Amino acid sequence: MSEQRGNIVLLLFVPAAFTGTCTKEMCSTSDDLNYYNNLNCKVFGISTDSIFVLAKWKEEQKIAFPLLADYNKEVTKLYDVNYTEFVHGMKGTSKRSAFVIDKNGMVKYAEVLESAGDIPDFGKIKSVINDLVF
Repeated sequence: MSEQRGNIVLLLFVPAAFTGTCTKEMCSTSDDLNYYNNLNCKVFGISTDSIFVLAKWKEEQKIAFPLLADYNKEVTKLYDVNYTEFVHGMKGTSKRSAFVIDKNGMVKYAEVLESAGDIPDFGKIKSVINDLVF
């Protein structure tokens, strides 16, 4: 994230590529990418999937922003958004979460969802980003 200083950043953690809710969230965010670009907000998706899985998911779903692999679960732990245990015994998977980070690297909005079936409140997210810009 230090490379993004000077930019507003929307960081979206998702539990697993190719799942219904994660695909819906990433595709709808991709559809809204012009909105974020017009506010000079950089959008990143991140999950504990491998770089290979994320590359295939990005290609197949035409996700228009970078997807970051946290395969070793380091960033997920730093943001404290890891499930102790997810479905099918998977451990350390990212909780669905959204963070808005200002130009100075300070978190201005954080939403961590316990239910993987829920979607972040993009109305609030957009309001926070607008407040940072205007």
